[in-house]
Amino acid sequence: MLLSTSAAMAQKVEFNKKDSEKKVEVLVDGKLFTNYFYPGEEVLKKAVLYPVYSPQGTIVTRGWPLDPRPGERVDHPHHVGVWLNYEDVNGNDYWNNSDAVDHAKRAYGTIRHTGIKSMKAGKGKGELVVTADWVDKDGKLTLQEVSTYTFSGSGNQRIMDRSTKLTAVNGDVALPDIKDGMFAIRVARELELPSTKPEIFTDASGIATKVPSLNNEGITGNYRNSEGVEGEEVWGKRAVWCNLTGKIKDEKISVAIIDHPKNVGYPAYFHARGYGLFAINPLGQKQLSGGKETLNYSLKNGQSTTFRYRMVVASEHLSDEALNSEAAKFAKTK
Repeated sequence: MLLSTSAAMAQKVEFNKKDSEKKVEVLVDGKLFTNYFYPGEEVLKKAVLYPVYSPQGTIVTRGWPLDPRPGERVDHPHHVGVWLNYEDVNGNDYWNNSDAVDHAKRAYGTIRHTGIKSMKAGKGKGELVVTADWVDKDGKLTLQEVSTYTFSGSGNQRIMDRSTKLTAVNGDVALPDIKDGMFAIRVARELELPSTKPEIFTDASGIATKVPSLNNEGITGNYRNSEGVEGEEVWGKRAVWCNLTGKIKDEKISVAIIDHPKNVGYPAYFHARGYGLFAINPLGQKQLSGGKETLNYSLKNGQSTTFRYRMVVASEHLSDEALNSEAAKFAKTK
């Protein structure tokens, strides 16, 4: 069951800023939970949380392409750690941008880390506030970002809340319905769902490899959402939360994403795939609903919107009841 801070002793959250490594370590109860990692666009086209550890110290994020591990898939090099971006912002693709794509064939945008505004360590929670610029293919500033990360931990769980305020600058901003977005994690191979059909994977050089069947030994993942939908069927379904459970070696692990009622599109559609992409997309309603709904969200010049998400990483399999309780608590936050 999920332990609240009232049921378990809240743990201290500390930050360790390492400018030379372009990261801020996030420590919970003296142990590394994750890094806020901003290596620059020659490495990644956005800042990410990477890697992410369970309370027992197991890495739950994929290592490739930064730190490859044996047996991992080598698809989608832009899927790194935990991130937030979108496939279509004024016609620029911020989701798929990496050095593996042909920038002459499509307009790609970059999210440039611009600063760390504050770090507040503390007993029970810690807060990290960062800024970024969303620039288009020509380097023109489109959106200004202020993101507040709130980290906490108690018992067998770690929690990360991300609140991202986006402000339109230099004109109106269109975010039309599209599949790839918005808050996401790429998980370790063991947390993927077992593959039951032949697939084609493309590496960072664009070389496609046909895989007739994958070795499912140790592959233990399964999705379940707040509506009771499981497995691959959670894709394209609205839900307040979605939970990915599995095992890495002998450790039971849950990774859950929770939506917030103040978000546009709540409850949002989940863009969760068996191969390890676990995302929630409030804006891609036309694609994710099979054409039944359309949003085509936009911001007027100077207008802002805020996206709020909670991610729970636990060294246990979380129950529906526990996640419903966690969602209710999250809903009460600003």
